[in-house]
Amino acid sequence: MLFLHYLLGPTRIALGLIAVSATYVHFRGKARLPFTRQLTDHSTFAAPYNALVHLASRVPAKPFLDPAAFPDMSVVTANWQVFREEGLRLLADGRVRAATGDTDLGFHSFFKHGWKRFYLKWYDHPLPSAQALCSRSTEILRDIPSIKGAMFAVLPPNAYLGRHRDPFAVALRYHLGLRTPNERRCWIQVDGERRSWVDGEALVFDESYLHEAWNGSEITRLILLCDIERPLTGPMRSVNRWVMRRVMRATGAPNEDGEPIGAINRFYSRIAGLQTAIKGLKSTNRPLYEAQKWATIGGVLALMLAPY
Repeated sequence: MLFLHYLLGPTRIALGLIAVSATYVHFRGKARLPFTRQLTDHSTFAAPYNALVHLASRVPAKPFLDPAAFPDMSVVTANWQVFREEGLRLLADGRVRAATGDTDLGFHSFFKHGWKRFYLKWYDHPLPSAQALCSRSTEILRDIPSIKGAMFAVLPPNAYLGRHRDPFAVALRYHLGLRTPNERRCWIQVDGERRSWVDGEALVFDESYLHEAWNGSEITRLILLCDIERPLTGPMRSVNRWVMRRVMRATGAPNEDGEPIGAINRFYSRIAGLQTAIKGLKSTNRPLYEAQKWATIGGVLALMLAPY
């Protein structure tokens, strides 16, 4: 019991830090998730790290940012037709697609609503297919160190991405219109502010705000999506780069069968069956699903807060 007393003391402190930082994340901006969803959302558990990132961030705390503030990206924007050509060819060949199997935890919930992707670069995770099939695009991206991740991303007609925050605030998100509807029915909304994609034009936004997307047109939207290293001050800059090297690289996913899979996705592929079975309760026995979810949360909290 004495051992548990000393063990759970720091645990309570950690729990308090999570609670404070999660409250900050929840109330940051205008748009919010329902409380019960926020409680179990990944952004709650990543909140202590993300709060430190936001405190050290050198960019304004607002959903959309001026692309001109990121001069390195002007080369990408100027070469939008190069990316368009290679992206359309991949799309026509059926290579821009959902993950095969449970190998892409970071985007797995997007695939069921029609979203598709082809990785060009992902935090130094090896992608032989990108170099082989998109040599000009990968060459442009390779010469810009601030770009940590890049992909062609497709949103077909009537496809959507529900409201979400990205797990870690390590990067900012850059979108470049390649083949888009060029109209208001195809949009992205970040913290309640809505924009539409336009061919050859860039958008930059803070992906740690709640955002969602919808294609209400008859045209399949194709964009280049990039993760840009978030400008930070002080020691957090080095810490953030370590997280990108060690954590984000482990989320690497293959474009094609036989390509390397990051460590996090390898682990996810082993437990995905159990996760699917638990989620299946939502449709077959919703009361039981809710009971097991809240019993698990309550049990963890009771263990952490119990006096010893």
